[in-house]
Amino acid sequence: MSNNTDDLAILPATSEPYQIVYEDDVLLVVNKPAQLLTVPGRHPQNQDCLIRRVQREFPFAEVVHRLDYDTSGLVILPLTKRVLSDISKQFQARTVHKHYIAVVDGKLAKPRGEINLALAADPLQRPLYKVCEQTGKPSLTRYQLLSYDEKANQSRLKLEPVTGRSHQLRVHLLALGHAMLGDTLYAPADIAAKSSRLLLHAEYIRFVHPLSRELMEFTAPAAF
Repeated sequence: MSNNTDDLAILPATSEPYQIVYEDDVLLVVNKPAQLLTVPGRHPQNQDCLIRRVQREFPFAEVVHRLDYDTSGLVILPLTKRVLSDISKQFQARTVHKHYIAVVDGKLAKPRGEINLALAADPLQRPLYKVCEQTGKPSLTRYQLLSYDEKANQSRLKLEPVTGRSHQLRVHLLALGHAMLGDTLYAPADIAAKSSRLLLHAEYIRFVHPLSRELMEFTAPAAF
């Protein structure tokens, strides 16, 4: 998901390092830890971020897509302008496929389905987003129930964002009545307190290598 928390004054970034999942001469795929911005924020204390950490070792690394501060998981980082342009076009054409793992409160009424609700920035609660069919952009999420913990009343889900709106997965699941555990932006306080981090992880990504045209697939299991 795109990162819309970059301008917030937030707690110091995690000390947990990023992990290189794949490396060649023109691109990296890394596993970003939770509680780390993808790019620098506006606030002076928000300068530590994934891309600056990566650029210490790979000076030409650039950002082509982002994950929220709170979200962990796979990020593609091009190392050349040509690859940046190619992968950017793949994202625009929605040919990059991703899925996430999330743990939410409650049990979903259906084991799989689609959430098709337009999303817009909430002018009264920036930087939050809200469902708004009048001014929002079309947004589609597919979900699948992986398991349900009856004792804890929690569901583990696979989520596929067909569109890539800011905070899409969080707001869509909240609209369904199933806030994510550890979500300090959207979840009620009791649900946010059930985890020390947001339980949302970008587990899988698939795209075409810009030079070889080979289909590339990567998985990084969630730590929760």
